[in-house]
Amino acid sequence: MSNTIKPLIKVCGMRQPDNIRAVAQLPIDYMGFIFYPKSSRYVDMKRVRTGLMPDLADADMSHATDASQMRHIDRVGVFVDATVQDIITHVVAFKLDAVQLHGSESPTFIRNLRSTIVPDIRPELKIFKAMSIASADDIARCAQYDGLVDMFVFDTKCKGYGGSGMQFDWSLLDNYQGTVPFLLSGGIGPDDAERIKAVSHKRFAGVDLNSKFETEPALKDVRLLEEFIGRITPYSR
Repeated sequence: MSNTIKPLIKVCGMRQPDNIRAVAQLPIDYMGFIFYPKSSRYVDMKRVRTGLMPDLADADMSHATDASQMRHIDRVGVFVDATVQDIITHVVAFKLDAVQLHGSESPTFIRNLRSTIVPDIRPELKIFKAMSIASADDIARCAQYDGLVDMFVFDTKCKGYGGSGMQFDWSLLDNYQGTVPFLLSGGIGPDDAERIKAVSHKRFAGVDLNSKFETEPALKDVRLLEEFIGRITPYSR
């Protein structure tokens, strides 16, 4: 990334409506909502009692994330090995602009998902693929998704699916030769501004911020986020 280009900022793991509204006032590009039931940041849905219609997003959450509240921010739904139908239900209910696949989703699954949603349901939907990184072999696995996804999210490999609060060895990024841009994730915190500014990979698009900016799971410290974003955008070396 050129040192004069603003890195993209994604703040993930949002759930509290008032906190969503506050973070939405910051100069960020993506806001992530986790739809993985085992996550401590899981966003549930309001059940339709008849069981005859798809679940609906909670009314307060829907208001907090509507277009008037988030004019400049894309809504990203995070899923782990969910079914196509489950993803579609959330795309419609939350008016998602992107889905982030954080499990073992295959290239065939991604092709089917895109062909089902685009163009009839959400024509402009973007697909992100999270990759758990601990070695050069993990970077090499990206090749199977090249040209199928719009963005990679490079996260730290751990026993679960993200949320470890730990960083992987960023020197491994030198092994990535693909064409898809990536967001750098995994344990990025308030003290990492200078390290972010030092990342020079041509496919580096921005950062994904989560647990290191929280006072509790799914509740972000807006002041910490604002200060950190101010230190890296715009930046120069």
